[in-house]
Amino acid sequence: MIFVTVGTHEDSFDRLIKEIDRLKGEKIILEDVKIQIGYTKYLPKYCSYERVIGFERMNKLAKEARIIITHGGPGSMLLALQYNKIPIVVPRQKKFNEHVDDHQVYFSKRMKAENRVLTVFDIECLEDIIVNYSEIVANNEVDEVSCTSNFVRRFKIIADELLI
Repeated sequence: MIFVTVGTHEDSFDRLIKEIDRLKGEKIILEDVKIQIGYTKYLPKYCSYERVIGFERMNKLAKEARIIITHGGPGSMLLALQYNKIPIVVPRQKKFNEHVDDHQVYFSKRMKAENRVLTVFDIECLEDIIVNYSEIVANNEVDEVSCTSNFVRRFKIIADELLI
């Protein structure tokens, strides 16, 4: 199971929830996905979700999850780390109106520098990290994540459009 949490900040985090829902809808993610969507406006079509999850249930989901995907809030990152899991962190960014400033970006970069998290700044890289998560973590390649398969997929779409 994959557990996604966006925290309790009052701005929407559609960028993350739409991408997770797309990956589940296109069957790139095959396992169950449970999402805490907070104030996000987009409602998932393919994943189960709740707006708010209490402390005990949050801990239970984090403990049971194979992968935890979180915003860049320290508490959510630490939730994963307390269960010895390396979270995939998608920090909220000011340029997308997801937060008032970029403090989550800065904190996520710091945690990535310490090899404690997998960080996604470009949402198009999320697919690669999810698909290759077990291998990345097993090989301790936290700082070696790339977006190769997404690049190839996007390149193929562009090439196909040019040939038509």
